[in-house]
Amino acid sequence: MPLYDCMLMLKPHVRKEALMDLVARVGKHVYSRNGVVTDIKSFGTVQLGYGIKKLDGRHYQGQLMQITMMATPNINKELHYLNKEDRLLRWLLVKHRDIKFGLEFMDEDDEDGDFDFSEFPRDSIFDNDNSDDYEDSSHDDDDDDFNQ
Repeated sequence: MPLYDCMLMLKPHVRKEALMDLVARVGKHVYSRNGVVTDIKSFGTVQLGYGIKKLDGRHYQGQLMQITMMATPNINKELHYLNKEDRLLRWLLVKHRDIKFGLEFMDEDDEDGDFDFSEFPRDSIFDNDNSDDYEDSSHDDDDDDFNQ
């Protein structure tokens, strides 16, 4: 079963009890399909980049929740009942992919677990030794063409 993040953006005035009721309903749905909820995070009230228009007005704030779960691939279709939920502004289901970051990425090519950092070049883009060598003289030449 793949890992998913279900992001829920609730209206700012929704009470904590109603918020937890909605999260529990999603969790029960996942459990009923032999899935597992692995993590629940609340990001509190967040400012939105634009107003989300609903029947009760336009909302510029929302309460953001994240539910991480292992579920069957058809969970996306099964969660469409959230579209009718009047406490929600938006919801989004994100599937985790096999993406490696940091040292996990470097270790994938190395069988014995020893990574050799000497493969990286010694010169860095952050070195300032060559800053005097770079001059953009193309603009000076272009000006001469127009004056002739």
